[in-house]
This record gives sequence, structure tokens and C-alpha cells, in this order.
Amino acid sequence: MSARRQPDRDATAVRLDQREAGRIAIRAQRLDGDRPRDLLPLVRQLTFLQVDPTSAIAPSADLIAWSRLGSGYSPDALRSALEVERTMFEQKAQEDPRIAPFALIRPVSDLCLYLDAMSSGPPGERPREWLKANAAFRRDVLARLRDAGPLLSRDIADTSTVPWTSSGWTHDQNVTKMLEFLAARGEIATAGRIGRQRTWDLAERVYPADIEVVPEADAKTLRNQRRLRSLGIALPIVVGEAGLPAAVEGSKLQWRVDPEALDQPFSGRTALLSPFDRLVHDRVRTRELFDFEYTLEMYKPAAARRWGYFALPILHQDRLVGKVDAIADRKAGILRVNAIHEDVPFNAAMSGDVRAELVELAGWLRLEVVGV
Repeated sequence: MSARRQPDRDATAVRLDQREAGRIAIRAQRLDGDRPRDLLPLVRQLTFLQVDPTSAIAPSADLIAWSRLGSGYSPDALRSALEVERTMFEQKAQEDPRIAPFALIRPVSDLCLYLDAMSSGPPGERPREWLKANAAFRRDVLARLRDAGPLLSRDIADTSTVPWTSSGWTHDQNVTKMLEFLAARGEIATAGRIGRQRTWDLAERVYPADIEVVPEADAKTLRNQRRLRSLGIALPIVVGEAGLPAAVEGSKLQWRVDPEALDQPFSGRTALLSPFDRLVHDRVRTRELFDFEYTLEMYKPAAARRWGYFALPILHQDRLVGKVDAIADRKAGILRVNAIHEDVPFNAAMSGDVRAELVELAGWLRLEVVGV
């Protein structure tokens, strides 16, 4: 069904049936049948890849890229883009006000949209007061990086005057907090990684020198537009007033839709998704657009899990249809599939497509698939 303007809760809203809304989301995330070929254009469309230390299958950024690019994708390409070509950069940011900040890999072409806000320093009075109290510590860190960077945090001495206090793991982690705050100010940047640990250097040696900074008032509007283009359809809390107001059949929520995503052809495929994939990361949006229930259960006791430690949502054509409970046992050389949970009954073709994706995933991981 084509999108249409029609009187609804909001007379000016674009009215969408649920199926078309879901297809808009799938196309925007490059999970339809028109698969992307290259990493950098993909990340420009997605706006970021999320970094997460969990690698029950593969690191999150790599798994998200594989779901779209297929087995031609190599994690070396991402490392090279970050550390050699410098076409991407790593940033800790908050994409959704309902979700805590997390590490993101962005295209460096978007850096201009963040530098003005970064120059204001980390948000909140407490970080600013702590930086002021530790001005000498800040200078020590910058001097150490200038002389010997890039460095791991453990290679930087703690010369703080006032320790960072917290009820969590960051308590007295003064070097880590200083590095994060300096990165938030745009004074330093993540230069690369050794294993899972970040290396740090002066921003001027990581970021391009010829960036034209976009003033924050304009940058915020552009970020919202970019974010909506990557999602296709989203809640206003995530994208502000970008795009057009939309009403989705069966949903009581107000939406914003990318006008360029309307009335586009759709071809589907089968894909296995990371639990952190942007198609499913917003559980409310996932329920409203796909009638799909999902919870990441890695933090639950084993006996309380319904779908598995790191269950992969299954996209088939324009529906989310189930979850795969699988784990990569690298020591044994296998991708172990513990269960395939069907939210809807699979026919023979669907089962075959899911098995084919698991075989391709195992091949990409250089493992043998067991359990299908």
C-alpha cells in the first residue's frame, strides 16, 4: 500500500500501514534486497556503527556490517578506516535521550556536525567543576600525549588533585575520566585500539585539519535529518522535527518519517541481526512497527532466559520472525546453534533461508556451524 496523506489523529500526517512503515525502516537500514557493497558509504547511511565489547558471535560493529555487506566484509577494513585512512572516527555519544551514551564509529565527513558542541565541554556541572579542579592534571595528560601519543590509558600517570568519585566502576578511575572528558571537549581523540583497549592521541593528529565547523544550532538540525534518514521512521524524541509527521496504523504514537523514503519499491531478504542493530535497538519502535518482542538476555541468569544469551533477531523479507540462539566457540572452531525460536511458523523456504544465513555467518567467522 502506498503512503498517503489522509485525515487521521493529525490532519497533516502521512498515514502509513504497519507493513509499509516496517519496509521504510528496513530500507533505511540497508537490510533490504538491494545490498550495499562498500563499508564507508554504508556507514554514511547508517550514521554510525555501535561499539560494544560483547563478542559472543563477533564484535557488534563487525556483525552489523556483515549483516548488510555479507561475507565480503572484513573487519580489517573497519580498522583501516579508523587507524590508517582516517575516514571514520570513534566517539562516545548519546543518540537517544532514553539510552545512556555508548561508543560509536562515525564517518569523518560527519565530524563537522559535532565539533561546535564538543567545544563547550562535557555536559553537566560536575564534570566541568572536576576539570577545573584538575587543571594541572589536564595539562599533564595533554603534554604526555603530545610527547608520546598515541597511548593506552595505563601509560598515563594519574596526577589528579581531586579524585573522581562514583558509586560505580568509574570511582577513582581518574585517568579514564580525564581522557573521556578531554575527548568530549574535542581536545583528544581515539587513535585506534589494541585489542579492546583504546589508544589516545591529540585530536589534531587524528582529525582532519581542514574541517569547516557547522554552528551547533544548524548542526543539531542536520544531525536530526541524518538520523531520520538512517532510520526511515522514528519517534520525535529521537529526531526532533526532522521529516514529516506520520501516523502508523495500529500505533497510538506520533512518528516522523523521511519524505524521501515514501513510495519506494521494496525487495526483501533474510538477515541475522545483532541485538544492538538499529533496526531493533529501540524495543518500543520494534514492537510498534513489527509486532516483535525482544530482550537482550545476556544479563539474566541462564534459567531465566527465553531465547538465549545473545539471541540474533531474524529478519525475513519485511518481517521480524524469530531469534537464533547461537554462540561462537572459537576454541572448538564451531558456531554452535542451540535453538532457532520461531515467532511465526517457518515454512520450508524460510527455514532454508535461515540455515543458509547461519552457514554464511559461520563461513565468515571461519567456523563450522553445528546444530542446524
